[in-house]
Order: sequence, then structure tokens, then C-alpha cells
Amino acid sequence: MKNNKINIALIQTDLVWENTQANLAKFDVLLKDITSETEIIIFPEVFTTGFALEPSKFEQPVGQKAFEWLKDKAKSLNKIIVASVIFEENKNYLNRLFWMRPDGSFEYYDKRHLFQMGGEHKVMTAGDKPKIVSYKGVKFNLQVCYDLRFPVWAKNNYDKESNTHDYDVLLYIANWPNVRKQTYMTLLKARAIENQAYVIWVNRVGVDAHEVSFSGDSLLVDPIGVIQDQVPENKETILYTEIDLEKLAVLRRGFKVGLDWDKFTV
Repeated sequence: MKNNKINIALIQTDLVWENTQANLAKFDVLLKDITSETEIIIFPEVFTTGFALEPSKFEQPVGQKAFEWLKDKAKSLNKIIVASVIFEENKNYLNRLFWMRPDGSFEYYDKRHLFQMGGEHKVMTAGDKPKIVSYKGVKFNLQVCYDLRFPVWAKNNYDKESNTHDYDVLLYIANWPNVRKQTYMTLLKARAIENQAYVIWVNRVGVDAHEVSFSGDSLLVDPIGVIQDQVPENKETILYTEIDLEKLAVLRRGFKVGLDWDKFTV
């Protein structure tokens, strides 16, 4: 990690509806252009199917092919890949985000807040555990799409004795429609400010099978709520950006709002 920074690639793209093989082929092509400096690659939510809720139409066993592909890609590229898929486990379907490492080890987070207005709760089983992972001493809080609306679930904590925070980067991957763009653009900045952390957002573009439009707006928000880098709306592209750890450290040293945070856990 040179100059106290972490290099990240955000992949903003359209998704092929309910077609795992077509999406894997698409990402095969996209990943050929990833720069050597990139350390972490992040995909939109449910990247192999789009926000489709009929698992019987997916390749069986659901999610397994995508899992093996992620494992192979992380190894061949020697980079961490972050992506979610609809995944079957113990006869339940989960919207599971994988943090896949090059050595084949991984962490996962199951989406906590299911979108009832879209019927997600009728098909999926909600997760009940937060997940914070560490990379080179930097702590990433993993979340998915609708989780963004629930600030308690993203609540950071500060320990005065050890001078440590629960996490440093809040990471969201999404299939969030353009019609509610103003909502996520506002909340992403709020989450950065209230938790004194970087916020990453990776969203899809295009129009799905239900004629729902997505503008993407994938971005990195710095710890004071300023957009550091952003993809143009509706554009399929890869955004290369970086987490500046010294910038975060300077802010936290100079403005210790964590001393006054409410103390509670979920």
C-alpha cells in the first residue's frame, strides 16, 4: 500500500436479466482491463442475474457457479473481488455479498434489509449479522443496497481507550433505481459524515426486465461528505479511485466527534 492509500476499481455496468453465463462472460471482458495497481474490485449487487426474484430460473445450484467464478478470478488477477449473488444455502435463498481474496479464502455478508415493496422478503431470507472485514489494517463495513436507508445498521463506534473505530470504510453495492436517486445521493453523504468514514457506492445502469431504469452514479464519498470521485450517470465504465488513509486519520485526530457518539449496538 503505497503512500498510505488503497487503490479500488468500481465497475458500473448493465446486467443481463436472469442469465448467469452471459453476465460472467461480460465481466470476463471487463476484468481484462483492470490496472495492475488495483487492489480491490467491486461489482454491483446481484451481478449475475439483476434484481430477479425467481431462483427456479437460475442455474442450479443457485449461486454456486458465480461463487466458483469469483474464486478463480480473484486468484488469477491476484486481487480482492467484492460482489453479491443470489445464493442457495440450506434450502434458503440469500442475497449474499462475497469478499473474495486471491488465496481462495473469503468473508460474506447476507443482506439484512430486504425490500418488501419489491417482494424480496417473499423469496429471500434476511441476514442478521453485520460484517466488517480488514485489509491491510483498514476495516470495511459490508452492506447491500436497501441497507443504506437504515442508519442504525451502519452505526460506527469509537473506543477512547484504544483510540479505534469499528470501521473506516462503509461499502454499499446496489441495484437502486434512478427514480429514487435523490434519496441515495443524500444518504451516502450523510452516512460518511455521521460515521466519519469513507463511503463507497457501486450501482448498476441500464433498464431491467420490469422496465426499471438505473443511472448508476457509482462513487466514493470522503469522510466529510464530499464526493471525491464519481462515474457519469448511465455510463458503463470502470472508475479507479483510492482511499486516502492519512486524510481520514487527520480528520479523526482534529475533530473527535466519536467522543460524543451515542453508545449502543444492534
